[in-house]
Amino acid sequence: MTTKALRAVTYSRVSTHDKGQNPEVQRAELNRYCKARDWPIQEEVIDYGSGGTDQRPGLKGLMSLVRARKVDVVVVTKLDRFARSLRHLVTALDEFTALGVLFVSVGDQIDLTTASGRLMLHLLAAFAEFERALIRERTLMGLAHARSIGKTLGRPITRPDNEILKLRSEGMSYTQIQKCLGCERSAVYRALKAVAKTSSQSFQVAEKTRHRKGAK
Repeated sequence: MTTKALRAVTYSRVSTHDKGQNPEVQRAELNRYCKARDWPIQEEVIDYGSGGTDQRPGLKGLMSLVRARKVDVVVVTKLDRFARSLRHLVTALDEFTALGVLFVSVGDQIDLTTASGRLMLHLLAAFAEFERALIRERTLMGLAHARSIGKTLGRPITRPDNEILKLRSEGMSYTQIQKCLGCERSAVYRALKAVAKTSSQSFQVAEKTRHRKGAK
């Protein structure tokens, strides 16, 4: 009984910032590897540019081939040619596994067609989860420290509260303040509500008087 040959797609990437890199070096190595394993190459994908993003045209094309089930195995020379981070690598490999597509990194000796290669995938996933946990822990510690020293978290308030208070004290209605400052009517409400909590008693009395008179 003959085993069906795996359809391969090779992926190479060179940085445009490094004039000494040549995609042909990676391409030749990948061709030799696939030939030695009798894997017919369906596509040879090459990207030029930084590996710090997953928005590379070649990578997008490769993922389209994988999702269309047009290939059985993805072959790269090194992990850093393919993935921008450990998290990106694990996410991509999880998708490959779900679609039944294998992955080989020749230089790193990671081969998901073997049991040891699949074990390596589990180890990578564990490291990625550990990395995520560390990031979450650092973030929470940073937020707790900021609160402990009295820092206000979240986006800063950009309402012109002082200007709103001044115009209101001069007798302007909410609509007039809104038009004068070019802000939302709801911003006027929120600003006056916030200011009233710390403002003088005379201002609060005057505000209640305006409400009774309908000066809105």
